[in-house]
Amino acid sequence: MRSIVFLGMTLLAASVGIGQNHPSLPSSFRATTIHSPEGADIFVRSGGRGPVVVLLHGYAENSDSWAPLAADLMKDHSVVVPDLRGIGRSSKPESGYNKKTQAKDIRAVVTRLGYDRTFVVAHDIGNMVAYAYAAMYPDKVKRLVVMDAPIPGIEPWNEIEEECRNYMCTKMKILLNPGVWDLHFNFHGSPAATVPGIIPPGSAYGPAAERLVAGRERIYFDRIWDDFTGDPSKPDEATRNFFAATYAQPGGMRAGFAQFTAFSQDAKDNKIFEQTKLPMPVLAVGGEKSFGALQAVIMRHVATNVQEAVVVGSGHWLMEERPTETVALIRNFLDAGETKQ
Repeated sequence: MRSIVFLGMTLLAASVGIGQNHPSLPSSFRATTIHSPEGADIFVRSGGRGPVVVLLHGYAENSDSWAPLAADLMKDHSVVVPDLRGIGRSSKPESGYNKKTQAKDIRAVVTRLGYDRTFVVAHDIGNMVAYAYAAMYPDKVKRLVVMDAPIPGIEPWNEIEEECRNYMCTKMKILLNPGVWDLHFNFHGSPAATVPGIIPPGSAYGPAAERLVAGRERIYFDRIWDDFTGDPSKPDEATRNFFAATYAQPGGMRAGFAQFTAFSQDAKDNKIFEQTKLPMPVLAVGGEKSFGALQAVIMRHVATNVQEAVVVGSGHWLMEERPTETVALIRNFLDAGETKQ
């Protein structure tokens, strides 16, 4: 059934993007599905040889978003690229979207592939999973790269304009603010209050958000892509069609929304993690027209050794907008770690 669903997704993406190429990991990468003890089946692709790098993608994308970086790193690294729980070809369980649980998913992937200590590179929602992973397994992360997204509960999580300093960042902070999402998802399928004789225990008002976007996934995601890009042509049409199709799979939008409804729990977990600073070197990358230098401000709350980088001209979608510059930044940071060992 999963193969049939993905075939349909692929055909849909192809039919609306003829003549264009969507992002795709190198064809030489091996694909497997690894069962996480936390109750999810994680689809992962891997390839190359050398020091191990784990790449964690964000929302409105899947693991194929790492195509430019994976193609470069595989020359001299072993590259591991999973789809996060609920996204792409990973399973879409009803629960487990808090980032602490997803960090355990990633640990299961790493160990089942026979690895232990790795580099970790992340973007967007992937930052949140990567932070939980690094906090839970600090001796297993050589170096950490996080790109253009806040960490729930970590300041300036509750501050907006004063710290953001630009319009794009302010919009993203508002979008990701837990209060906004709590209100948003009280409408989007939260359990209903029990009313004797009217609403029995266990009822819900219904997955209203999923119903509203069903068949209109591209419209929904266009707003996100357009609001946070520094280049209106990026992501391009083929890329947008491809990613929208991945979320149009059964359960895809529900699982995507669940990444956000978990923010309140994530914030509680992260306030505990914050009490012990990350010991590994961290590269904090922001798009000039998005988070910019704020990414480093965030990470200095939780790590002792933070390097700052801003990708000139880029908004939030660094791999799509400025792949050459972003790949070079990441490679230089990872290579510096290898030369010191």
